[in-house]
Amino acid sequence: MTGGAIGLRTGSYGSLQQQPQNGLSHLQTAPGLVRKPSKMLFSSSREKEKLRPFICRCLGRRKVAMLLLVVLALLVFIFGSFTVNKESTTVNVTQHSQVIVTSDKWTPSDSESIPVLEDGHDVKNTTLNTMTGSDGSNAQIPFHLRAHRLPLPKNPAVVVPENDPPFVNPCESFAFPPPPPPDPKRIGPRPCPVCYIPVELALASMPRLPSVSPVVHNLTYVLDENPTRSEPYGGSEFGGYPSVQQRADSFDIKESMKVHCGFVKGSKPGKQTGFDIDEADLMELQQFHDVIVASAIFGNYDIIQQPKNVSELAKKLVPFYMFIDEETEAYLKNSSDFASSKKVGLWRIIVVHNIPYSDSRRNGKIPKLLLHRIFPNVRYSIWIDGKLQLVVDPYQVLERFLWRQNATFAISRHYKRYDVFEEAEANRAAGKYDNVSIDRQVEFYRKEGLKPYSKAKLPITSDVPEGCVIIREHIAITNLFSCLWFNEVDRFTSRDQLSFSTVRDKVMERVIWSINMFMDCERRNFVIQAYHRELLEHMPPPVKVIRYFPPVLPINNRYAKILTGKKTSTRRGKEKKYSSKRHRKSISRDNLL
Repeated sequence: MTGGAIGLRTGSYGSLQQQPQNGLSHLQTAPGLVRKPSKMLFSSSREKEKLRPFICRCLGRRKVAMLLLVVLALLVFIFGSFTVNKESTTVNVTQHSQVIVTSDKWTPSDSESIPVLEDGHDVKNTTLNTMTGSDGSNAQIPFHLRAHRLPLPKNPAVVVPENDPPFVNPCESFAFPPPPPPDPKRIGPRPCPVCYIPVELALASMPRLPSVSPVVHNLTYVLDENPTRSEPYGGSEFGGYPSVQQRADSFDIKESMKVHCGFVKGSKPGKQTGFDIDEADLMELQQFHDVIVASAIFGNYDIIQQPKNVSELAKKLVPFYMFIDEETEAYLKNSSDFASSKKVGLWRIIVVHNIPYSDSRRNGKIPKLLLHRIFPNVRYSIWIDGKLQLVVDPYQVLERFLWRQNATFAISRHYKRYDVFEEAEANRAAGKYDNVSIDRQVEFYRKEGLKPYSKAKLPITSDVPEGCVIIREHIAITNLFSCLWFNEVDRFTSRDQLSFSTVRDKVMERVIWSINMFMDCERRNFVIQAYHRELLEHMPPPVKVIRYFPPVLPINNRYAKILTGKKTSTRRGKEKKYSSKRHRKSISRDNLL
């Protein structure tokens, strides 16, 4: 067999290359290797042979290899992210939607009962693993609502899934930055940065059940239709004239207690008690709310400040109540919005009649300290004085100063003073109250054992609060503290900073309970302080600055050198003589023509 009879083997499937012979093209195959050629394979191989050198010539082998690696890595990344999203979206998205719905449209099912918020009632057993919507469908409680702060009751019906991710607060790693350098033009207290989590996460972190009140569980209040004064300094008729012995008994904290707490007359707070509210408004105040924001203006003393940066969710779920007296109402009646809707911006106006005190500042202490009596079905409240403007969402404030700290009562400490004796001296110097009354109150506390603040009281950092903001949960122990604090204000001066530490220390001697006293610069982060109306009205109007602009000089050839700053010639006489001579020559020529 000659070499021409054997075909040259090429390709990968044993196809033989055609050999020209005698001008004819035919195929010769070895015995046993006869195979019908495939047109598709033949064409594809030819195309590969043509395409490969073209790619290698354009890009090079290294670039082709790198391109293939990049494409492979991109495919792996897309596939991995798609798998992770498929597993996680079913958890995160449903939790987010449940958080919003549960506080608005969802109602408790038959297997769970809403805890009674009235004092003297224990929290009933609840089934914590499911919630029922208005359509009857069940859904799993999000992790934030199920396991925040309070331990779960040992109930065999409770099934806690093990695959819930742990809740990581995005503000856990937050640290205060160094203070800014001193500015001689801006002295006094300044706000400091505060880390707030998003509103949806803040709402999700709201505890599912009320906090457990230490020691005291059943708290009731004294009612007396005809209170009589038995001692020279026994408070007021609105407060019931508690005696010194009754005051001492109120600090003996027990499981069941009955104390003076204002509103001693009438069937319920706000009805024939001396702090009377219209029936329609009373029905509004009896409604159940998780969170409220409250303030008050009496004696037309302040200008209503509208909250800012409030989320649409909070506007829908959190009511804002402003208590005013008839004098302030007369001023607001000039506003058409108030006359038709009883609202000024976000504030729902509550008009109070028959105010019990002649001092407007003392009247303002009633809603400030006794919100739990005016709102019997509210879980959390934020009180701000009428001169303050809220600039942070209420849910974010509660999460930052209550829920994150596992606290039930929060108030900022004074920006400068931390000793009651120093605070009393500052009140005397500023004329905040009658000096004789201040001296009598401080002397009474001194005889009871009040001492100047020292480091021995740590971890208590201050005895003087900045009481313009109070954040609290309405449970028995905080309600008792508020009642006892109000009784001190009713008995002595209306300067609540002087009586705060006395009530706090007496309660903490008998109960394992504390108050979150945060820094005043943190308070200034979420509220902005404005001037009282009296100061604003007596302020001189702003001086209008009048600026004088000199007239613009005309620019021509004669003054061009002066305006451009070029040095002028000092040969004035010669230049004038030359110009006059030239002028005479031009005249004579014109006459000749």
